[in-house]
Amino acid sequence: MTKATPTAIAKNVEIINARVPGYKNLQMLLINEAGLIEQILPMSTVFKRVASPDLQVLDVAGDWISLGGIDLQINGALGLAFPELKPNNAELLPKISQFLWDVGVDGFLPTLVTTSVENIQRSLAIIADFMQTQRTGSQILGVHLEGPFLNSQKRGAHPAEYLLPLTLNEVKRVLGDYAHIVKVITLAPELDATGEVIPYLRSLGITVSLGHSQATADQAQRAFELGVTMVTHAFNAMPPLHHREPGLLGAAITHPHVMSGFIADGQHVAPTMLQILIRAACGLFLVSDALAPLGLPDGLYPWDSRQIEVKYGTARLPDGTLSGTTLPLLVGVQNLVKWGICDLETAIILATDAPRRAIALPGISPKQPANLLRWHWQEATQELTWQRLFT
Repeated sequence: MTKATPTAIAKNVEIINARVPGYKNLQMLLINEAGLIEQILPMSTVFKRVASPDLQVLDVAGDWISLGGIDLQINGALGLAFPELKPNNAELLPKISQFLWDVGVDGFLPTLVTTSVENIQRSLAIIADFMQTQRTGSQILGVHLEGPFLNSQKRGAHPAEYLLPLTLNEVKRVLGDYAHIVKVITLAPELDATGEVIPYLRSLGITVSLGHSQATADQAQRAFELGVTMVTHAFNAMPPLHHREPGLLGAAITHPHVMSGFIADGQHVAPTMLQILIRAACGLFLVSDALAPLGLPDGLYPWDSRQIEVKYGTARLPDGTLSGTTLPLLVGVQNLVKWGICDLETAIILATDAPRRAIALPGISPKQPANLLRWHWQEATQELTWQRLFT
């Protein structure tokens, strides 16, 4: 993980000789007094213009410049699991937001895994209150409900006793008065016998993601036709790819309008399979799927009524079931480059622009806040590092 000190530069600055994901050749980024990206122009045209004398100039000498990361699946940090939010630990939310900002994440979806409806409602209420007042740190963009409408055969570490049938009445009961802050919900489409749930969720503006599912390719395709646009942690908690039954994942990675999240910690998915995924898929984005011990050292930690052991950033239940990771999102970018899975530009996009696109947010472009990361590739050490440009 890189935690470099931000470069202390003021607003009203011209960043020159920058590589920008999605743009060809070297670019200039003009940051105005409001701290917004005003222009992104090819360096070949910059020399023809007369710059304002009060502009500061930062030459990044070919380094990559991107927006910060967006984490659409993160279960907790600093010892707090988001489903366990209570009035007496809610003060950890601003600390978590600041921690995530410090590790390069601009915004995130606190993810509530399967638990009681009471716990879900309590966490949603606390998050909703915090969102109304949050001003600093990594911004909460909404909530990701990962469950409780999951297939028990693919529940993974989700507790079976809290799984619910996928019906309109149960969905409305879980959402309660907080549908407006739920941004993404992960569900198993084969559990919906009526076909009513997905259109209902889409009518509320909620992005539906398929996961923890035994869906066949045909069942997944029907869900996509109903409005599903996302898949949760590709390969994990779903049938494997098979040459005669491509399954949910096969249907997803060949669909032009479906984006799949994936984890690049080296444990959830083997690097070789990640390489196949990146070569084959139409749309992908990185997630951390990080658990509550994110930001804490390896060791034993409580996890709902059970216990997990974290070793080298990987968390498992006592029976060995993989429950998640404690590695920040941008470590996934560094891993993809280190393993030779994809080029640096693609890796950066997977953590910055791609997750924004998955929830209909703009990527790096004029009028966006200049929450910028500078990525540097050190050829001698074959190491990728990053730092924030603004304090």
